Amino acid sequence: MPQPHLEDWGAIGVGSGTRNGILDSCEASISYTLWRNPDEPDDPANLAALDEQERRAPEMEPPWPRPPWLVEQVRRMRYPTLWECVRTQWSREPGASDAAQTLLVAHVNHVLANRFRHSRVGGDDPPYALSGAVHQRCVESQVPVMVDGTTRNGFRIDTDPHVYGLAVALDAHTVLTAALPRDVLPYLEIAFAVRPA
Repeated sequence: MPQPHLEDWGAIGVGSGTRNGILDSCEASISYTLWRNPDEPDDPANLAALDEQERRAPEMEPPWPRPPWLVEQVRRMRYPTLWECVRTQWSREPGASDAAQTLLVAHVNHVLANRFRHSRVGGDDPPYALSGAVHQRCVESQVPVMVDGTTRNGFRIDTDPHVYGLAVALDAHTVLTAALPRDVLPYLEIAFAVRPA
């Protein structure tokens, strides 16, 4: 849900699948910029911890002019991003692989493999070997999750040292999952709301 430390700037990833030409599943993932000090955007506390290569990348000018949207994305590279941290998935005919627990495990492992590559992934080429992946046995049930001001029974992964995960079935076809880096948890109110169109 909207809150001072998170900026929703429209960073949405979308995926879908079809069967016999009919939409069978779709998902939307949202990324946010984290502001540790939202009242002072120029506060160095708001900057991401970047290695030397990451610090140089935004300053490198390509041989062609960047469009305004790309200039903005390059500027945002200086700040922490909660990458694909909230995901909503819909399935026309949900099966075992579409259960909230299964989708939660997949989402947490996806964030671990992509955002914690230096410490959790062996090798530089796909498929990545994720060290210490979470499994179904890591999932707790009957965990309260706040959605649109209502507490629902959901699921949680609270065993990983880098990522905290939550999931809740919104209806028979739709599941919301969240995979949040632990180091940002003190800045967040973990509650969810329908995103304004």
